[in-house]
Amino acid sequence: MEDDVSSDVMELPLAALSGSEPMTAPEVVHHDELPERLLIARLRRRDAGAFEQLVKTHQDRVFDFCVRMLGGEREEAFDLTQEIFISIHQHLEKFRADAKLSTWIFRIAKNHCLNRIKYLKRRGRGRSEEYGEVNELSITESLGGSARPDDAMAAERDRALVHQAIAELDDDQRVLVVLRDVEGLSYEEIMDITELAEGTVKSRLHRAREKLGTILARLEQTLAIKGD
Repeated sequence: MEDDVSSDVMELPLAALSGSEPMTAPEVVHHDELPERLLIARLRRRDAGAFEQLVKTHQDRVFDFCVRMLGGEREEAFDLTQEIFISIHQHLEKFRADAKLSTWIFRIAKNHCLNRIKYLKRRGRGRSEEYGEVNELSITESLGGSARPDDAMAAERDRALVHQAIAELDDDQRVLVVLRDVEGLSYEEIMDITELAEGTVKSRLHRAREKLGTILARLEQTLAIKGD
Protein backbone atom coordinates (compact mmCIF):
# COMPACT_ATOMS: atom_id res chain seq x y z
CA MET A 1 0.00 0.00 0.00
CA GLU A 2 1.29 3.44 -0.86
CA ASP A 3 2.79 5.54 1.91
CA ASP A 4 0.16 8.25 1.57
CA VAL A 5 -2.63 5.74 2.02
CA SER A 6 -1.02 4.26 5.12
CA SER A 7 -0.51 7.68 6.63
CA ASP A 8 -4.10 8.79 6.00
CA VAL A 9 -5.56 5.60 7.36
CA MET A 10 -3.47 5.94 10.48
CA GLU A 11 -4.22 9.57 11.12
CA LEU A 12 -7.96 9.64 10.59
CA PRO A 13 -9.00 7.45 13.51
CA LEU A 14 -6.82 9.41 15.92
CA ALA A 15 -8.12 12.73 14.66
CA ALA A 16 -11.72 11.62 14.42
CA LEU A 17 -11.72 10.15 17.91
CA SER A 18 -9.83 12.87 19.69
CA GLY A 19 -13.00 14.66 20.72
CA SER A 20 -15.10 11.60 21.59
CA GLU A 21 -13.31 10.17 24.62
CA PRO A 22 -10.20 11.32 26.44
CA MET A 23 -7.08 9.37 25.62
CA THR A 24 -3.98 9.38 27.76
CA ALA A 25 -0.83 10.95 26.41
CA PRO A 26 1.27 8.45 24.47
CA GLU A 27 4.07 6.88 26.46
CA VAL A 28 7.56 6.82 24.99
CA VAL A 29 7.94 3.22 23.82
CA HIS A 30 9.71 1.31 21.10
CA HIS A 31 6.59 0.34 19.13
CA ASP A 32 8.17 -2.50 17.19
CA GLU A 33 9.19 -4.21 20.42
CA LEU A 34 5.95 -3.74 22.36
CA PRO A 35 4.53 -7.19 23.26
CA GLU A 36 0.86 -7.76 22.48
CA ARG A 37 -0.14 -8.21 26.12
CA LEU A 38 1.47 -4.88 27.00
CA LEU A 39 -0.11 -3.26 23.96
CA ILE A 40 -3.54 -4.52 25.03
CA ALA A 41 -3.06 -3.21 28.55
CA ARG A 42 -2.20 0.24 27.21
CA LEU A 43 -5.07 0.15 24.73
CA ARG A 44 -7.47 -0.46 27.59
CA ARG A 45 -6.03 2.61 29.30
CA ARG A 46 -6.80 4.53 26.09
CA ASP A 47 -3.12 5.18 25.46
CA ALA A 48 -2.86 7.12 22.19
CA GLY A 49 0.59 5.77 21.40
CA ALA A 50 -0.64 2.19 21.75
CA PHE A 51 -3.57 2.84 19.42
CA GLU A 52 -1.22 4.41 16.89
CA GLN A 53 0.91 1.28 17.00
CA LEU A 54 -2.14 -0.92 16.53
CA VAL A 55 -3.15 1.01 13.41
CA LYS A 56 0.36 1.00 11.97
CA THR A 57 0.70 -2.73 12.57
CA HIS A 58 -2.63 -3.85 11.11
CA GLN A 59 -3.80 -1.21 8.63
CA ASP A 60 -2.19 -2.71 5.52
CA ARG A 61 -3.68 -6.18 6.05
CA VAL A 62 -7.08 -4.70 6.88
CA PHE A 63 -6.96 -2.56 3.73
CA ASP A 64 -5.93 -5.52 1.56
CA PHE A 65 -8.68 -7.64 3.12
CA CYS A 66 -11.26 -4.94 2.34
CA VAL A 67 -10.03 -4.61 -1.26
CA ARG A 68 -10.53 -8.32 -1.87
CA MET A 69 -13.84 -8.48 -0.06
CA LEU A 70 -15.16 -5.49 -2.03
CA GLY A 71 -14.08 -6.89 -5.39
CA GLY A 72 -11.28 -4.43 -6.06
CA GLU A 73 -13.12 -1.27 -4.99
CA ARG A 74 -10.03 0.46 -3.62
CA GLU A 75 -11.72 3.77 -2.76
CA GLU A 76 -14.49 1.97 -0.91
CA ALA A 77 -11.87 -0.17 0.82
CA PHE A 78 -9.92 2.93 1.85
CA ASP A 79 -12.99 4.55 3.41
CA LEU A 80 -14.03 1.30 5.04
CA THR A 81 -10.59 0.76 6.57
CA GLN A 82 -10.89 4.09 8.33
CA GLU A 83 -14.35 3.17 9.63
CA ILE A 84 -13.04 -0.17 10.88
CA PHE A 85 -10.32 1.42 12.99
CA ILE A 86 -12.79 3.92 14.40
CA SER A 87 -15.00 0.98 15.36
CA ILE A 88 -12.03 -0.84 16.87
CA HIS A 89 -11.27 2.14 19.08
CA GLN A 90 -14.88 2.50 20.15
CA HIS A 91 -15.14 -1.16 21.17
CA LEU A 92 -11.75 -1.80 22.77
CA GLU A 93 -13.43 -2.74 26.03
CA LYS A 94 -15.17 -5.65 24.27
CA PHE A 95 -11.90 -7.32 23.30
CA ARG A 96 -11.40 -10.62 25.13
CA ALA A 97 -7.80 -11.50 25.90
CA ASP A 98 -8.52 -15.17 25.16
CA ALA A 99 -8.33 -14.38 21.44
CA LYS A 100 -5.51 -12.89 19.39
CA LEU A 101 -5.81 -9.18 18.79
CA SER A 102 -5.41 -9.69 15.03
CA THR A 103 -8.26 -12.23 15.06
CA TRP A 104 -10.55 -9.77 16.81
CA ILE A 105 -9.61 -7.06 14.30
CA PHE A 106 -10.40 -9.38 11.37
CA ARG A 107 -13.78 -10.18 12.94
CA ILE A 108 -14.65 -6.50 13.03
CA ALA A 109 -13.31 -6.01 9.49
CA LYS A 110 -15.33 -8.99 8.24
CA ASN A 111 -18.57 -7.63 9.69
CA HIS A 112 -17.96 -4.17 8.24
CA CYS A 113 -17.16 -5.64 4.82
CA LEU A 114 -20.30 -7.77 4.72
CA ASN A 115 -22.41 -4.78 5.71
CA ARG A 116 -20.76 -2.62 3.04
CA ILE A 117 -21.28 -5.32 0.38
CA LYS A 118 -25.00 -5.41 1.22
CA TYR A 119 -25.14 -1.62 1.05
CA LEU A 120 -23.44 -1.54 -2.36
CA LYS A 121 -25.78 -4.19 -3.69
CA ARG A 122 -28.79 -2.15 -2.59
CA ARG A 123 -27.26 0.84 -4.36
CA GLY A 124 -26.87 -1.22 -7.51
CA ARG A 125 -23.10 -1.04 -7.52
CA GLY A 126 -21.19 -4.10 -8.61
CA ARG A 127 -17.57 -5.08 -8.79
CA SER A 128 -15.15 -2.50 -10.10
CA GLU A 129 -13.61 -3.21 -13.48
CA GLU A 130 -10.30 -1.87 -12.25
CA TYR A 131 -8.21 -4.34 -10.31
CA GLY A 132 -5.63 -3.25 -7.78
CA GLU A 133 -2.52 -5.11 -6.78
CA VAL A 134 -3.37 -8.57 -5.47
CA ASN A 135 -1.47 -11.52 -4.10
CA GLU A 136 -3.51 -14.69 -4.53
CA LEU A 137 -0.65 -16.91 -5.71
CA SER A 138 -1.57 -19.53 -3.12
CA ILE A 139 -5.06 -19.83 -4.62
CA THR A 140 -3.77 -19.95 -8.18
CA GLU A 141 -1.41 -22.76 -7.26
CA SER A 142 -4.05 -24.71 -5.36
CA LEU A 143 -6.26 -24.60 -8.43
CA GLY A 144 -3.53 -25.93 -10.68
CA GLY A 145 -2.45 -22.59 -12.08
CA SER A 146 1.12 -21.47 -12.49
CA ALA A 147 3.01 -18.25 -12.09
CA ARG A 148 4.96 -17.00 -15.10
CA PRO A 149 7.59 -14.57 -13.82
CA ASP A 150 8.96 -14.22 -17.36
CA ASP A 151 5.65 -12.92 -18.59
CA ALA A 152 4.51 -9.99 -16.45
CA MET A 153 1.42 -9.29 -18.52
CA ALA A 154 0.19 -12.88 -18.28
CA ALA A 155 0.85 -12.92 -14.54
CA GLU A 156 -1.09 -9.71 -14.08
CA ARG A 157 -3.95 -11.15 -16.12
CA ASP A 158 -4.00 -14.25 -13.93
CA ARG A 159 -4.10 -12.15 -10.76
CA ALA A 160 -6.92 -10.03 -12.15
CA LEU A 161 -8.88 -13.15 -13.07
CA VAL A 162 -8.50 -14.57 -9.57
CA HIS A 163 -9.51 -11.22 -8.10
CA GLN A 164 -12.62 -11.15 -10.28
CA ALA A 165 -13.45 -14.77 -9.49
CA ILE A 166 -13.28 -14.11 -5.75
CA ALA A 167 -15.65 -11.17 -6.22
CA GLU A 168 -18.21 -13.50 -7.83
CA LEU A 169 -18.33 -15.85 -4.84
CA ASP A 170 -21.19 -15.67 -2.37
CA ASP A 171 -20.37 -13.32 0.50
CA ASP A 172 -19.82 -16.07 3.08
CA GLN A 173 -17.68 -18.08 0.67
CA ARG A 174 -15.62 -15.02 -0.15
CA VAL A 175 -14.86 -14.47 3.53
CA LEU A 176 -13.53 -18.02 3.95
CA VAL A 177 -11.43 -17.98 0.77
CA VAL A 178 -9.87 -14.62 1.57
CA LEU A 179 -9.16 -15.49 5.20
CA ARG A 180 -7.69 -18.91 4.47
CA ASP A 181 -6.16 -18.81 0.98
CA VAL A 182 -5.18 -15.15 0.75
CA GLU A 183 -4.47 -14.10 4.35
CA GLY A 184 -3.26 -17.58 5.34
CA LEU A 185 -5.06 -17.69 8.68
CA SER A 186 -5.37 -20.94 10.59
CA TYR A 187 -8.65 -22.81 10.89
CA GLU A 188 -8.73 -21.90 14.59
CA GLU A 189 -8.45 -18.19 13.76
CA ILE A 190 -11.13 -18.47 11.08
CA MET A 191 -13.42 -20.26 13.54
CA ASP A 192 -12.99 -17.36 15.98
CA ILE A 193 -13.62 -14.77 13.28
CA THR A 194 -16.65 -16.43 11.69
CA GLU A 195 -17.97 -18.14 14.83
CA LEU A 196 -18.42 -21.35 12.84
CA ALA A 197 -17.51 -24.90 13.81
CA GLU A 198 -14.36 -26.37 12.28
CA GLY A 199 -16.28 -28.91 10.21
CA THR A 200 -18.52 -26.16 8.85
CA VAL A 201 -15.54 -23.99 7.94
CA LYS A 202 -13.80 -26.83 6.11
CA SER A 203 -16.88 -28.01 4.20
CA ARG A 204 -17.88 -24.49 3.15
CA LEU A 205 -14.32 -23.67 2.17
CA HIS A 206 -14.16 -26.83 0.05
CA ARG A 207 -17.33 -25.84 -1.80
CA ALA A 208 -16.06 -22.27 -2.18
CA ARG A 209 -12.82 -23.48 -3.77
CA GLU A 210 -14.73 -25.72 -6.16
CA LYS A 211 -16.93 -22.80 -7.17
CA LEU A 212 -13.89 -20.56 -7.51
CA GLY A 213 -12.30 -23.07 -9.88
CA THR A 214 -15.47 -23.17 -11.98
CA ILE A 215 -15.62 -19.37 -12.16
CA LEU A 216 -11.95 -19.15 -13.11
CA ALA A 217 -12.41 -21.70 -15.89
CA ARG A 218 -15.33 -19.70 -17.29
CA LEU A 219 -13.43 -16.42 -17.11
CA GLU A 220 -10.38 -17.92 -18.80
CA GLN A 221 -12.55 -19.37 -21.55
CA THR A 222 -14.25 -16.04 -22.09
CA LEU A 223 -10.90 -14.28 -22.24
CA ALA A 224 -9.57 -16.83 -24.73
CA ILE A 225 -12.59 -16.35 -26.99
CA LYS A 226 -12.15 -12.60 -26.93
CA GLY A 227 -8.48 -13.05 -27.80
CA ASP A 228 -9.24 -15.11 -30.91
